[in-house]
Amino acid sequence: MAMTAPDLLSALRTERLLAIVRGSDPGAALDTVLALFHSGVRVVEVSLTTTDALDVIARARARLGETALLGAGTVLTAVQARRSAEAGARFTVTPGLTEAVAESRTLGLPVLAGAVTPTEVIAAVNEGATAVKLFPAALGGAAYLRALRDPFPDVPFVPVGGIDSAAARAYLAAGALAVGVGGPLVGRAAHGEGLDGLAERSEQFRTVALGAR
Repeated sequence: MAMTAPDLLSALRTERLLAIVRGSDPGAALDTVLALFHSGVRVVEVSLTTTDALDVIARARARLGETALLGAGTVLTAVQARRSAEAGARFTVTPGLTEAVAESRTLGLPVLAGAVTPTEVIAAVNEGATAVKLFPAALGGAAYLRALRDPFPDVPFVPVGGIDSAAARAYLAAGALAVGVGGPLVGRAAHGEGLDGLAERSEQFRTVALGAR
């Protein structure tokens, strides 16, 4: 089932949170994805740096059904974009302006394209990015996002990189569409170190995100 760019934007606008799963244990990564959805997180990205990431996406898709908002992250090439779509990813996320941006659009996949400078933001918009992944967001923090929104008031930004709950609150207050959160939310769960605390962290970030609507 295809997801359109407006579908993804609407989901991010509602949920305000994108969970990022990255790890070295495929089975644990799958368990982490399933646990996140079970905990109420509705938009999840599996980074292709995860061991056997495409298989994790395919297995998660089979378990979660066609409508789950599950995407592929750290997509660098056109081939990776195609394989992500074949595995069941409904959107892609790139760390920069890679060839995967144009290929994702060709495939009909919404794409969050990585950018950090004004020039890169303009290029991402011109490439047809659904939203701009502000990465690494920690370089400038919420004040930098606020400054970017002055010349780009209509660009949907999703800051990513080292975002804890306090930073998430600050970015959302500065006008982020949503925040992308990896380690501070997922911890070491996708490396096989257990799911302890994941539900509590999910609730904490969801409370911050939903409170910012």
